[in-house]
Amino acid sequence: MSLMDRMPGWGVFRGVAFGVAQMLRPKVTNQYPEEPRDIAPKHRGRLILLYDEFGTLKCETCFQCAAACPIECIDMGGVDTRSRFHVHWGPAEQYAERREESALRRSGRPVPDRSFSAWAAIDLAPLDAILADEEYSPKHLLRILERTQEAYGNLPVAAIQHISHATGAWYSEIYGIATSYRHLRFEPGTTHEVEICRCSSCTLLGGGKVLAAFQEALATRTGGVSPDGLVRLSTIDCGGESDRVPLVIVDGHLQPSITPDTATEIAAHLRTGHAPPARPV
Repeated sequence: MSLMDRMPGWGVFRGVAFGVAQMLRPKVTNQYPEEPRDIAPKHRGRLILLYDEFGTLKCETCFQCAAACPIECIDMGGVDTRSRFHVHWGPAEQYAERREESALRRSGRPVPDRSFSAWAAIDLAPLDAILADEEYSPKHLLRILERTQEAYGNLPVAAIQHISHATGAWYSEIYGIATSYRHLRFEPGTTHEVEICRCSSCTLLGGGKVLAAFQEALATRTGGVSPDGLVRLSTIDCGGESDRVPLVIVDGHLQPSITPDTATEIAAHLRTGHAPPARPV
């Protein structure tokens, strides 16, 4: 212990000095994903599994567990948590080869799984032209995704996989960028859009019951599409501006009065492919 450490109040002075130094440090805002930030080589994130309002595991489908598994025995497949599209990721997709039987034995599986082919094949010629024009640079991922959606109408899983292999960017990184922008979509365009505010004010006004009525009538959860592909159900936040009825927007038109019964009526009308019925103000 040094002489300075023995001085009374020296520890308090060092703590205050450290706090002042941190307070005076310049604040830096990183514009992700346009400006990716360098991550320390020894950085280790902490995985916390959450559960949604339905009591099911809220997996973010980032595929990092499958990519980082040391014995390559983790496969992710099925429908994502928002029931939007079929996904699959594992060693077969990561290395474009079949999984090793030794890894399967160590994972407790006696028989190798069949090759997964849930997504539809696409013509990669337009995508290859886009990638070549963008110089296969992972710094241009947002522009590549936007041009890919213009070419195919949406972001097919096969296209995201091809972009990952061509640019060297992780599938989870591309998926994260695509889900950060509302104008990017993973399924073909829908005919109708239903948006419901989920702020605390609208919830107290009955927004939760209205949302539940839409979910039951459309047979989908928030962020998903009805089974017929006609209606998308999403949530917004009005910031507490709605003071009488929960904020509900159908195809860009504000619904002046909405109840669970009228929500069921609107949903049934939208699933016929027609415009929503006019509501009295």
